[in-house]
Amino acid sequence: MFVLNLVLKNTLRHKLRTLLTIFGIAIAVAAFGFIRTIVTAWSAGVEASAQNRMITRHAVSFILPLPYSYLDRIANVPGVSAASFANWFGGVYKDAADFKNFFPRIAVESDTYFDLYPEFIISPDQLALFKAERNACIVGAKLAAEQGFALGDVIPIEGDIFPGRWEFTVRGIYRGRDRTTDETQMFFHWKYLNERIREMQPAREGMVGWYVIQVDRPDDMPRVGGEIDGMFENSRARTKTETEREFQQSFVSMSSSIITSLKAASYLIVGIILLVLANTIVMSARERMREYAVLKTIGFSGIHIVGLIGGESMVIAILGGAIGLALTFPAAGALAAAFPTFFPIVNVEPLTIIIAAGVSLAAGLVAAMFPAMRALRMNTADGLRSVG
Repeated sequence: MFVLNLVLKNTLRHKLRTLLTIFGIAIAVAAFGFIRTIVTAWSAGVEASAQNRMITRHAVSFILPLPYSYLDRIANVPGVSAASFANWFGGVYKDAADFKNFFPRIAVESDTYFDLYPEFIISPDQLALFKAERNACIVGAKLAAEQGFALGDVIPIEGDIFPGRWEFTVRGIYRGRDRTTDETQMFFHWKYLNERIREMQPAREGMVGWYVIQVDRPDDMPRVGGEIDGMFENSRARTKTETEREFQQSFVSMSSSIITSLKAASYLIVGIILLVLANTIVMSARERMREYAVLKTIGFSGIHIVGLIGGESMVIAILGGAIGLALTFPAAGALAAAFPTFFPIVNVEPLTIIIAAGVSLAAGLVAAMFPAMRALRMNTADGLRSVG
């Protein structure tokens, strides 16, 4: 208890220096946690991928369409329990310059699409209304809250990929089954899109963006993918079939350099935490060499000296780390509020908390190591002559 009291008194001896060190560690830990949260949010879609879903897209590029006629052939491949399709719509809602007005707008096969996505929770009544009305749409709960959409509202969209003015009536609002479900999307009828295309651009009629496939057994996925791609190997629109996880990962890999840079920055912050704390502890230990020599003279052991130096380092590290972790959560909330559709799923993962806490504790131990070794090797007479 006496040593603990000394640790606390030493920590508060230079209040300004201690507070600045705690503040520096807190900012560094918060920055580390924030960057880690960005990285996990970037790949949230990968983690949310279903184990039994596959995606078939154009072999050359995702932006190239596939013929609608592929649907029946894909659905009849052994091992495929269900198949549907979707098409990226794009378009502009309100002001295109405001990023908050961007959200995914996707044309889907209304009769089957939601059967393949049980994580989208929609009331049967709303789903029935959606299926019955040609220009109806379903929006996510998070998107509805962000944009103020309610049932019966009309959403006007100016087409870009598909020119013209489009109006969609909100007939359903879906909620996510769990926190990894994206609630920022809008879905509407592909048949409505195809009808408008037939009138305006007949050459583009009967094309879809990608197929969604449900497989009976995940172990059959390699075989199913190979059979599907083999069927269309010599067609004008060759396919590439992959698991939903691989499909999502391909989008994340497009930004691999950004993610790598963010990870490198997070590791650099670990070094900053160590340097900030080490500088304070080294200065404190050097100033107190005479005191440590006096303590040795009156009977304090080396363990006590190590406890004083290490205890001060750990108190500062724990306080700084705790404050930094507390700041991480509002920072992540601000990110989610600023980019609700770009980062639809923002959570401070438990692993991020564990790593940040571990880094703080490790920094406290490492920062105290060298001053403690110097104090242990110190000759008592030399210590008493020390000026600090």
